[in-house]
Amino acid sequence: MKNNNSNFFCLKTKFNIIKPKTQKQILYLNSILNNIITFGVGVSGTGKTYLATAAAIDFLKKRKVYRIILARPIVEAGEKLGYLPGDFNQKIDPYLCPIYDVLFDILGPNYNKKYISHNIIEVVPLAYMRGRTFNDSFIILDEAQNTTITQMKMFLTRLGFNSKAVINGDISQIDLPKNTYSGLKHVIKICKNINNIGIIYFNIKDIMRSSIVGSIIKAYNNCIKFDE
Repeated sequence: MKNNNSNFFCLKTKFNIIKPKTQKQILYLNSILNNIITFGVGVSGTGKTYLATAAAIDFLKKRKVYRIILARPIVEAGEKLGYLPGDFNQKIDPYLCPIYDVLFDILGPNYNKKYISHNIIEVVPLAYMRGRTFNDSFIILDEAQNTTITQMKMFLTRLGFNSKAVINGDISQIDLPKNTYSGLKHVIKICKNINNIGIIYFNIKDIMRSSIVGSIIKAYNNCIKFDE
């Protein structure tokens, strides 16, 4: 039976208590718990990555899965990787910082030593997932609007036995090269009627950051409509 109230999911950490705060967040977590694949589509600040990571950690602690994979596509928006200092791993770390921030907030400062160093939690660029299969895993793809159709297909076909996948993105913030169609936009069209796949659309009302963020996004949306 599916749950429809805000108390069905509650992750207690040493630092805070995590639970959904809006109806869409409840639907989102409900989809994660009841489907194999969930798409979270909508504006930034709505808790998509945060709640998905919290759910993954809850699954890990309850031994429903044995590892967590957190991935993002590496898309250069404005700045080029070549201009960043260090080797390749040091160059891509800034792209993965938002995921590290979520882990820090939920698990505390020792998350690296306890989880990442033992490969229980793996934070990787999307390209590093090619050729792999993930069993007994909880896989999260963040910033999925910046995947190509080929990359999205590659990601979804990594899913093995007893695993879940959550794919999040904001199709209003696509940084792909001109004339490259977003893999997220494509997949939600072709997979929307497949069993065990849930698609949740977030809007400005679901923003959990400072109220000013919602006002700024609304202003930009109005500006786009005006320009059109």
